[in-house]
Amino acid sequence: MEEIEEVANDCFNCKAKPCSIKGCPMQTEIPAFIMQVKEGKYKEAYDILRENNIFSHVCSLICPQENQCEGSCIRAIKAKATSIGKLERFVNEWALEHQYDPPISKKKENKKRIAIVGSGPAGLECAIELLKNGYQVDIYEKDDVPGGILIYGIPDFRLPKDLVISVIDKIRKLGATIKTNVIFGKDIMLQDLQEQYDAIFLAIGATKSLTYSLTEDAAEGIYISDKFLKAYSEKQFIKNLGTVVVIGGGNVAMDSARVAVKMGAHKVKILYRRDREHMPAREIELEEALREGVEFKELTRVISANTEKGKIVSVNCARTEIIDGKAVDVQGEDLFIEEANTIVFAIGLKPDKALLELQGIQLNDAGYIEIDENGKTNIDKVYAGGDNTESKSTVCRALAAGKKAAKGIMNQLEKEEN
Repeated sequence: MEEIEEVANDCFNCKAKPCSIKGCPMQTEIPAFIMQVKEGKYKEAYDILRENNIFSHVCSLICPQENQCEGSCIRAIKAKATSIGKLERFVNEWALEHQYDPPISKKKENKKRIAIVGSGPAGLECAIELLKNGYQVDIYEKDDVPGGILIYGIPDFRLPKDLVISVIDKIRKLGATIKTNVIFGKDIMLQDLQEQYDAIFLAIGATKSLTYSLTEDAAEGIYISDKFLKAYSEKQFIKNLGTVVVIGGGNVAMDSARVAVKMGAHKVKILYRRDREHMPAREIELEEALREGVEFKELTRVISANTEKGKIVSVNCARTEIIDGKAVDVQGEDLFIEEANTIVFAIGLKPDKALLELQGIQLNDAGYIEIDENGKTNIDKVYAGGDNTESKSTVCRALAAGKKAAKGIMNQLEKEEN
């Protein structure tokens, strides 16, 4: 308690509130909740967090606070930023320990029906905002269990699944119907949904993994990160991994490497073409991976793989350097070999362009769904948000996209009604 009080007292309670307005995608009233913590009013602090963001506990565990709220803290100009993430975790853990879980208020139900495709953070947040305002919501999910990246993409050692399931249970109690094992573009089409619902929110995420060819042989042992992480989440451990090479330098690469360790790999290496300074992963995530025995080799680009009898035995690599912020191969240096039996691509995801264009959805030049300031696509009453609309979206940014789309949907339908 003394430590928490000390951290809370670090906050200047400044009127500009850059931590909230600029730093937090959900724009949580951070100084207000910290003020309640200062006064020992933990119920009131929790109410502020939960009212604005039902996923507050989740965000406290996985948000890159150093780049968001804490990164915008005025105190950080001359000293260390207020540890906002620590305070948010504390308040949520206090509420859990004391079983403080007030009911979510809900307006009188109206007859408007909304379809949400995808039950990741954007879809679930959109659902909660609509449900609280009396809308009827059906959620369509392609997997067995709703939750998207929160269930399948972020390992349990970073995010306990019971926290996610608890929120999903609350959404169900508010009246949402969740239909699993329904694939958009196969089991349901956009036109079908348009005939049944007053509006649609597409939260299908970015589902196409970025890869490149490593060998002409049909070699075993090459995986994409989302399948690799999902296998771990479903306890379907991949056997005989041997030496694992993870290609990439983001948080997904760190998670994939740590998962490989837990699935019994003999050795795990992260090979990244940039240096540590230009790596997108959080420093804390890299440190955790290193602590668990993962090797990190920066300025290394994987060119191709060598195979024997259809199995990978090593990879050919080029040494790189950073010039004008870009990773380029060092001229005049020979390729070198790194031992490898399993390769995991963790270099990013993109939306399924063919699927979206087939539905008549307009994409931007980068291949993401084009939306306006309200989250609306080129098709009337069809909205989108999350990984399918922007690259490198965090969970909190996806939540904010879901909330924005919900407001856009409600505003449009209310205007039409009036």
